[in-house]
Amino acid sequence: MHKKRVLIVDDDARNIFALSATLRAKSFDCISCSGAREALEILRKDEVIDAVLIDMMMPDMDGYEAIPLIKSIESRKKTPVFAVTAQAMVGDREKCLQAGADGYISKPINVDNLLQLLRDV
Repeated sequence: MHKKRVLIVDDDARNIFALSATLRAKSFDCISCSGAREALEILRKDEVIDAVLIDMMMPDMDGYEAIPLIKSIESRKKTPVFAVTAQAMVGDREKCLQAGADGYISKPINVDNLLQLLRDV
């Protein structure tokens, strides 16, 4: 059985570093990129990616625009995409789910909540 591989998409290198370190410590394999366009390129390849953690507020293309594009890739229709956002206002979770996210986690990230999201991946 292979380690579960997570693609982290975030324009802030500090967030990528923290998430990667946390997930690697919990036996996940991580790859990352700093934007949605690069994520789409990675996801269009045949690479093994078990889940995507995507920041919802990025310049150029945000998560709300990127998630439907990810889900439109035939080989990624069942790949779980989890929204990661500092926006924790009423309705933000619903907005992320409406965009096609399979789950939602707010920053600062609660590690137990993150692991719960990734448990069944």
